Amino acid sequence: MSSPRTTWPHVLVAVRALLVMTVLCGIAYPLLVTGLARAMPARADGSLVTDADGAVVGSSLLGQSFTDADGAALPQYVQSRPSAAGDGYDAAASSGSNLGPENPDLVAAIEERRAAVADLEGVDPADVPVDALTASASGLDPHISPEYADLQVARVARERGLSAVEVRAVIADATTGPDLGVLGQESVNVLEVNVALDRLAG
Repeated sequence: MSSPRTTWPHVLVAVRALLVMTVLCGIAYPLLVTGLARAMPARADGSLVTDADGAVVGSSLLGQSFTDADGAALPQYVQSRPSAAGDGYDAAASSGSNLGPENPDLVAAIEERRAAVADLEGVDPADVPVDALTASASGLDPHISPEYADLQVARVARERGLSAVEVRAVIADATTGPDLGVLGQESVNVLEVNVALDRLAG
């Protein structure tokens, strides 16, 4: 059995360690992280996107649909890729479809989407990019490929009374390259494009 004389030094060491870790992990680290976040307020607050009136219309990190109450594409907007999250872009139900590539339901959905996009854009079904047909793994991806964005230029320009050059310039401003220059591919943020188009229209 240990005597109090030999136990107390261990207790004091444990108490000191507790106090040091409390200061480091409970005070210093949170203050450091909060300070760094305040240096990047847009990101710290959720990368919110506002319209011309200053109203928040979404986050540049989360995709959303640009459809009417019946789910039909609003022709004046660049369309997002499909989403399997809940009823579509439901942040509380982030998920892919979890269907294998040969699943008949997935195959049928892809063919239905291919026909719908081809009809909306007036192109051959073979020209519809893959990201217009399949949902992302999270179901919340806010980006589409430059190819899918370019496919929509003629329709958006026609519906808004703009030139294709003007629409392509807006898309170029919302296009980002691979992360760190090597990870991923070029992508277009759909919400940023559509908000910029609304602002351009006045």
